[in-house]
Amino acid sequence: MRSVRQCSRTACTRASVATLTYVYADSTAVLGPLAHMAEPHSYDLCAEHAERLTAPRGWEVVRLTQHFEETGPSDDDLSALAEAVREAGRTRRGAEPDDVTEVGRRGHLRVLRAEGD
Repeated sequence: MRSVRQCSRTACTRASVATLTYVYADSTAVLGPLAHMAEPHSYDLCAEHAERLTAPRGWEVVRLTQHFEETGPSDDDLSALAEAVREAGRTRRGAEPDDVTEVGRRGHLRVLRAEGD
């Protein structure tokens, strides 16, 4: 399932759809589709900021695609999430051995003691 990364621009809370990378040696800003993983020297931008991007004077902007559109979760993502929730809700407690008893509980953790300890 895809995670949602936010736009790198200050105070923007929209989802990222493009990744901006600078090639300083060539004075070039490269704007392409959202990278699979966030990289420390790149910037994720929402559709609005990607469309309005300009470069400093003397720099060139290379756009690998002309239009960036926000995409929501796909049907596969929603199905995977629903299945994960169902799986987490199933109880998997097997019968404890006869010589083990529960002596305490804190939240979801149980304290067990075997006879003879």
